[in-house]
Amino acid sequence: MKSRFTTSAAVGLAVVLALAGCGSAEPAANGNVTLKMVESLTNPTRTDTIKKLVAGFEKENPNIKVELISPPTDQADQKIQQMLQSGKGIDVVEARDITVGSFGANKWLYDMTEDLKGWDGWNNLTENAVNYSKQDGKTYYIPYGFYGLSLFYRTDTVKDAGFSGPPASWSDMLKQATALNKPAENKFGYAFRGGANANSNAVAIIEAHVAEEIDKENAFKLASGKTIFSSPKAQEAMDLYIDLFKKGSPPSSVAWGYPEMVQGFTNGSTSFLLQDPEVIATVRESKSITSDQWNVAPLLVGPTGKAIQPVASAGWGIAASSKAKPEAVKLIKYLSQGDAATTFDKENSLVPILKSAAKDSFYSTGPWAAYVTMTDNPQTYISAVQPRGVSWWTEWIKKSDGELQRVLTGQMTTRELLASWDTYWSQKMAG
Repeated sequence: MKSRFTTSAAVGLAVVLALAGCGSAEPAANGNVTLKMVESLTNPTRTDTIKKLVAGFEKENPNIKVELISPPTDQADQKIQQMLQSGKGIDVVEARDITVGSFGANKWLYDMTEDLKGWDGWNNLTENAVNYSKQDGKTYYIPYGFYGLSLFYRTDTVKDAGFSGPPASWSDMLKQATALNKPAENKFGYAFRGGANANSNAVAIIEAHVAEEIDKENAFKLASGKTIFSSPKAQEAMDLYIDLFKKGSPPSSVAWGYPEMVQGFTNGSTSFLLQDPEVIATVRESKSITSDQWNVAPLLVGPTGKAIQPVASAGWGIAASSKAKPEAVKLIKYLSQGDAATTFDKENSLVPILKSAAKDSFYSTGPWAAYVTMTDNPQTYISAVQPRGVSWWTEWIKKSDGELQRVLTGQMTTRELLASWDTYWSQKMAG
């Protein structure tokens, strides 16, 4: 597995570097254009779906060809940044709420506001999709869907261990994961996130512990104006979280990012996974786990019985350096409406961007029922906005992931980590 991943990463890097030496799309003398489109959250199933949708677009627009570039997930955002910075080899780009702030601040993304004036597609988008498209008076991307954390769990192992159902709270999770943790059998409880973007799950447990005091407009702040990291409840949360790593998770998960977490669940080595709904499609395709062996439960709550459900988004934008912006806008419009938008959201298990999805039984049955439960109980699963659009978000990820790694390896205490995070956000929000 290690050598195969390394080869994949090397190939992906070589492709990106080669393309960085190529100019972005420019209409040829005959009017034909080739758009270079780069995705970030790469996985084989998703890439196949994008290629299928692109083929439909090319059929309707025979003068436009789309070349899809798919860097390895763990390197993708860094490679996209390099390509945007160089101004070469990129036209349509996958922008995420955690990258759009810095990309926009550096003027690497094109503002589509004028191009989309009068577009009838706006009327078909949900309120969230419109709001996330139009931020601070600019349209750097149109969301293709939304993410929201939930708990994937093994119904069989939970039952065999004597539990009546999945964990509902973080303290329940520690109890069940510890009981299911059997290293000698290569069976573990929780698919812990200790590698790339490890901060996200750590923040989730902190937010659950301070849920009743949180500022819904900035989920890193308390109503008092202080950061969530300053609360004594944050200390309780982080101590519990580290216990979960030590007592209920694979030791190797100290380095797990998104791909390893999902693989740990789908191959049967872990029983619990906190992830976005797009993982539903991946689990369904696994040959190691059958449909009656897993399900999805709502997000874990804190001591007061509440959780914070942050809205996360990603979508398609245009590189400021692109020489074929009209054609790029046309592609983004195509992907943001009708069958193309519906297909992408369903096949990637995303919260949809179209209003019409509200009448679709696909979203009210099976694994999706947990999301309906959370939507129907907003007082328990409180919707709040994390400050993902700030220009320093990528800086925060690097800092927080690095410090959490130090805690996991015994080089830093949870108290020192929280003090560092509190100081960082207090200074940023004051500045």
